[in-house]
Amino acid sequence: MKRKLDLIIHPSGALQIDAIGFCGPDCEKATAFLEQALGEVSSKQRKPEFRHRVLRKTTQRVGL
Repeated sequence: MKRKLDLIIHPSGALQIDAIGFCGPDCEKATAFLEQALGEVSSKQRKPEFRHRVLRKTTQRVGL
């Protein structure tokens, strides 16, 4: 799934950030700059995807 951030502005002026396509704590890393720039966070709701582990494959080559 393609990763994206949806910003929803409610008529009351409240802003909602929806991180789509992120797994684990990557969503919090992706939205951190917006949370810092916009100020106080009134609430945070984690989706089930937050509980999923992010698997990263690392390879190392020695010599050529």
